[in-house]
Amino acid sequence: MKRLHVHVSVDDLPHSIGFYSALFASEPAVVKSDYAKWMLEDPRVNFAISTRGRAPGLDHLGIQVETGDELQEVYARLRQAGGNVIEQGQTTCCYAKSEKSWIDDPAGIAWETFHTKGESTDYGDGSGENGARVAHEKQEKQSACCAPQAAKPSQACC
Repeated sequence: MKRLHVHVSVDDLPHSIGFYSALFASEPAVVKSDYAKWMLEDPRVNFAISTRGRAPGLDHLGIQVETGDELQEVYARLRQAGGNVIEQGQTTCCYAKSEKSWIDDPAGIAWETFHTKGESTDYGDGSGENGARVAHEKQEKQSACCAPQAAKPSQACC
């Protein structure tokens, strides 16, 4: 069974943990010095927050799966959706060992698809997500390069 993943960047982790614990009527399943995660059943979501140096707000969305077969099914959907799929493979991220891929949606929101296979003692480097964001920025720059330039006003002479 699949689970929606939502990751939000926050400025104040303890304050945010208090807020989301009250909102979800549940304490986080994982708490680290820079990260917290709730594995909720109603709604079925993996909701994470972190203070990883990004602007506060939505960091990325995702689909977490429970089996390798489900992961392959979601990977096929990514290919159908189009765009630049960053196949990260086996990685460590968010204090977990996972296999994952990334894609940016048309609005530029990073989406990860992943199968968690175990815990980790470190957060990881976020290289797959960063690659998806860089790919999206390159695509935006390429499409913007052909946009018509505003005409420069002619300078009056004498």
